[in-house]
Amino acid sequence: MAELLLSPEGVEKLKKELLERKELRRAIADRIAEAKELGDLSENAEYHQARDDQGYNEGRLMEIEQMLKEAKIVNKNDNSSISIGSTVKLKLDDSEVTYTIAGATEADPAAGLISCESPLGTAFIGKSVGDEVQVETPAGILSYKVLSIK
Repeated sequence: MAELLLSPEGVEKLKKELLERKELRRAIADRIAEAKELGDLSENAEYHQARDDQGYNEGRLMEIEQMLKEAKIVNKNDNSSISIGSTVKLKLDDSEVTYTIAGATEADPAAGLISCESPLGTAFIGKSVGDEVQVETPAGILSYKVLSIK
C-alpha cells in the first residue's frame, strides 16, 4: 500500500469527521430502535435505510481510524520549494491560477486542493518560484510558471 501523506490540516479535518461520525452513530442507533418499535421489519423501509446508513457510517469510521493510525504527517517547508501544504500561484497562458497541494485523501479540485499524487501535484512538488513546469494532461501538455509559494 502506498504511504498515506496528510497535512496537519488534513489530520484535523479527519479528526473532526471522526467525532461527527461517532455522534451520528448514536443517532442512527436511535433511528433503528424507533423503526423496530413499528413492528414488522421485513417491509419497514425506515429500518432498512437506518441499517444501510449504519453500515456506511461504521465503514467510514473504520477507514478514518485506519488513516489516522497510518498517516505520515507532512509539515510544510520554508516556502523555498513546493511541498504538501504549499499554496502556489501559477501562470497558465494569460491567466493566473492558485492551488494548494494536499495529501491524496484531502484533494478537492473544485476547492483548489490538488492531490500530491495527481499529475499536477507530482509535477509541482519540489519546484521553486520562477520554475517552468510542463504537465501532460488529456488535453495536451500545459506549461505553468511558478509565481509564488506560501
